[in-house]
Amino acid sequence: MDVAEAPEPELLRDPESYARLLEHVREAVLQGVPGPRPPRSVVSDSWSRSLAARVDPDEGEAPFVFDTDALASLREAHPLAPVLPVLRQMLVSIADDAEHVMIVTDADGLILWREGETAQLLRGDRVGLVEGTRWSEAAIGTNAMGTALATGEPVQIYSAEHLVRRYHTWTCAAAPVRDPETGVLLGSIDVSGPLRTVHPAMISLVTATAQLAEGQLRAHLAVRDERLRRANMPHLEALRGRPGALLSAGGRVLAAQACLLPSTVDIRRGGGTVALPDGRLATVEPLDEGYLLRLSTPGVGSRRAQLRLEYLSDGAQSTTVDGREVPVTLRHAEILTLLALHPNGLSAERLALQLYGETGNPVTVRAEIHRLRSQLGAQVVQTRPYRLAADVDADFARARTALRSGSPAEVLRVFRGPLLPESEAPAIREERESLTAQVRQVALNSDDPGVLWSFWETACGVDDFAVLDALLTTLPAADPRRAAVSAHRARLA
Repeated sequence: MDVAEAPEPELLRDPESYARLLEHVREAVLQGVPGPRPPRSVVSDSWSRSLAARVDPDEGEAPFVFDTDALASLREAHPLAPVLPVLRQMLVSIADDAEHVMIVTDADGLILWREGETAQLLRGDRVGLVEGTRWSEAAIGTNAMGTALATGEPVQIYSAEHLVRRYHTWTCAAAPVRDPETGVLLGSIDVSGPLRTVHPAMISLVTATAQLAEGQLRAHLAVRDERLRRANMPHLEALRGRPGALLSAGGRVLAAQACLLPSTVDIRRGGGTVALPDGRLATVEPLDEGYLLRLSTPGVGSRRAQLRLEYLSDGAQSTTVDGREVPVTLRHAEILTLLALHPNGLSAERLALQLYGETGNPVTVRAEIHRLRSQLGAQVVQTRPYRLAADVDADFARARTALRSGSPAEVLRVFRGPLLPESEAPAIREERESLTAQVRQVALNSDDPGVLWSFWETACGVDDFAVLDALLTTLPAADPRRAAVSAHRARLA
């Protein structure tokens, strides 16, 4: 959060005085005269959108659009319904203690669920903060739910920052929730209550809860993906080694053989011939659930540059273009990794977030991309969005493929160490930890001393007691490796 956008210190010292200040700011803006201070930019932009939608600042009220019967079917079908228990566990007790209510909306700002202490629910009833009402900016002006949906970012709205006067005794914090498969907005999670109980930590709380909800949705998606892979794998095996892939109903690649593909293929309902981003043609056939993709005769894709990334290593990493090794910095290796993980490309803003976190600057990313393009060539790294235009052979991608469909021995043949172990980029760190954890579990589940030994030889497994104990259990007494493992465990203990 930008310093200029952070809550003022007087908000916590004297919420009532701060509310009066915000009232003066609002009146000055509405009258077009100088005020005591400008509104926060997120609020100013929201006021502009709300006024353009003809929301009445003095008499506006949230419209009631669905009755209880209609709402029941909407709730049952909504993608956030499965994670409602997580939201309750995270927020309802805290909301009760803080005299707030927890609210979940759909992507249009319709309140689907509302829970909290009875007195606060009754207070919400009096201002239309109830299930079945719509709280988009276009419907009721600036509010945390509507503004979070409009901007796609978490936001906290205080008192007279609400455009409509009747909500000036309220404060609210909301965060959007996105579909992990498509990235589209599913709705928002909000905590609302009286101004006197306001606390700046509420925005962190709803943001963390939204991220937890998205994590739960990703877990549900992974389960569905695995079920679909297992059901449809015979169709892929029937290609007998020819290039092809299994796709989800939305076009995501679930399994592929003998070809490199983007993470998602743009398919039309019913299948047919599709053109891949590199010019190759493929035929998509509908299955009972999902699709089978068959690659046609290679087109321009066969003439593309060949980029090889060997970044799973305890030691030095390797980057080659058309067989020529190119020395790259750690930052450039991080960029190449992220672009390989996102074949459809990333914007400068998104890449900055994945490289640097919330402090990332798109300007810095653009400068790094310019240097990387100068080093590798425009035929390898392209812009708008930033993406790899070469055929990519990345060991971390091969490891992911082996985890899905390969044997434990194949997984450990590819996995030689952690992904870019010196990197502190948030997205790289997350991918490294996830990949390492999955490979470790494969090794432990294998009961194969060769597989366990291969994992122990990496920096990830050398000091892992569980791996050492598994080796001592599976290695024959006469195997000389057993003595080495036993001695190393004794030193650690």
